[in-house]
Amino acid sequence: MDFDHFTIALLVLRDDAPEFTPEQEAALQDAHMSHLADLHQAGQLLAAGPLLDPGSQFRGLSVLNVGVAEARALQETDPAVQAGKYAVVTLPWMVPAGAMGFSSARFPRSISEATGS
Repeated sequence: MDFDHFTIALLVLRDDAPEFTPEQEAALQDAHMSHLADLHQAGQLLAAGPLLDPGSQFRGLSVLNVGVAEARALQETDPAVQAGKYAVVTLPWMVPAGAMGFSSARFPRSISEATGS
């Protein structure tokens, strides 16, 4: 049997994350979303989105079609990671070949673009 190989990247809220003002938080979120859109446009990111359990330390999940080391390096350039808000966990993942399909849908670059406001 053939398998497709991907990397899962988890964004984990850091215990020592700095406090941000609402304005800083909004700007950081827009920068984070723009970073993901850039990775998707470059063909490295297949899917990404927030994890919706507010009580969990896990905040986001991404599926990348690059190796674990490259995925970690790409995720560590995320402005929210560089600002100290998140840590990154990367894991290799494989599925039976063809089991996963990803579209070329465009990723929004900001909250206002995502919400249409």
